[in-house]
Amino acid sequence: MPPGLAGQAAGSIRPALTSPMPDLILATSNPHKVDELRAILSAAGLTGYRILGLSDLQFLRPLREPEETGSTFEENAAIKARAYASQTNKLCLADDSGLEIDALHGRPGVISSHYATDGRETGLARAERDAANNARVLKELEGVLPEARTARFVCVMVLAEPTGKVLATTRGAFEGRIGLPPAVPRGTNGFGYDPLFLAGPGFEVTSAELPPVEKNRRSHRAAAARLMADRLRELAARHPAG
Repeated sequence: MPPGLAGQAAGSIRPALTSPMPDLILATSNPHKVDELRAILSAAGLTGYRILGLSDLQFLRPLREPEETGSTFEENAAIKARAYASQTNKLCLADDSGLEIDALHGRPGVISSHYATDGRETGLARAERDAANNARVLKELEGVLPEARTARFVCVMVLAEPTGKVLATTRGAFEGRIGLPPAVPRGTNGFGYDPLFLAGPGFEVTSAELPPVEKNRRSHRAAAARLMADRLRELAARHPAG
């Protein structure tokens, strides 16, 4: 750990957050994502941890956002988990996710959010970026038959401790197909590739047409989080608080 980092992390959390339970830091500042993961982990029966997002912590210096240079979801999730565990001096859970299309040899993969620009951030608004990504996917799948358009949303979660040791890795997937225009895009309950993604096993509705509760129940992130809840329970059993 860099000199002074432990001192920076210790005592830098707001006093009101003091708790006898061990902290589990989620490597995100998005409050909606924090609430979603809290709900999923709670529904999976996980207790005994105080679950916090990065925005719940107050530091003398801003946290350094790590550069995601990995070529797999596992590598990028591990980069984030290790970086924030080290900086906060706490147990940290990070995830990386994206879309894999079999006919495109797994693309867009780790560059799913910036596929239209080959992984480069160009400052496009979210809606513009989504539209450009979707257009590229549909263009590259021209001529591919429906049964060969198999795809999945993937989420990998990595749990790391402040030393940098990875304690657990889980992977969840949501299987489906990429639809054929003009039947897609359609649906309003989603973003990214959701309007193109026909949810399996029926392939009748897009992910963007699923009710939010149903989508969250079936999602790749929920699948990975449920598996991670099992690993966290095992960890708590081996190292009980106090």
